[in-house]
Amino acid sequence: MIEFQAVSKQYSTDAYALRDVSLNIDKGELVYLAGPSGAGKSTLLKMIAAIERPTSGRVIVNGHDVGRIKRAGVPFLRRNIGMILQQQRLLSDRSILANVMLSLLVTGAPRAQAEQRARAALDKVGLLDRANANPMELSGGEQQRVAVARAIVNRPQIILADEPTANLDRAAADRVIDALRAFNSVGVTCMISTHDEQVLDSAGRVIRLEHGQMAGGAQ
Repeated sequence: MIEFQAVSKQYSTDAYALRDVSLNIDKGELVYLAGPSGAGKSTLLKMIAAIERPTSGRVIVNGHDVGRIKRAGVPFLRRNIGMILQQQRLLSDRSILANVMLSLLVTGAPRAQAEQRARAALDKVGLLDRANANPMELSGGEQQRVAVARAIVNRPQIILADEPTANLDRAAADRVIDALRAFNSVGVTCMISTHDEQVLDSAGRVIRLEHGQMAGGAQ
């Protein structure tokens, strides 16, 4: 599903975000990215979604070479990818239901279908009863679960989550991770970057990065 072949990302002569990274993620895997801030975790996830392009090497996603995809093809790649970023960027001028519906509406889905699927996504993260609430009325953990619902409403093949439990208390963090694991259990490939050692303690596969390189302890 995802393959990195000797991938490097260089921003200047002496500044590498990633250096010679090679890895394979199979369809349906749940993989955690670990490492300190600045290790390259966010850059790695952004490359999968073609937000960043490799300086050298190849990133293959679902059979497509990300480095060769033309700009017009990027939206088609991303239709199969759900992204959960550190900043949720929920729109405060509309309800959480409308926030989750938006990605379906911009791709041409009928409003009735978009609302039905958005409600189903909110139900999966335990927030259907808050569908009409404004994002500013929610706790940090609830906002992050809205971000999860927004990421999965397109029924993606891949979910990329960048520090989805950052700044959440233990109970809220556990609910977010449980939601992601539930999607993985039905075949969605998930990659989650995290500093949370409690999450990593129960992880099956962990890829560790340090200074943009694969570190000891990768499984």
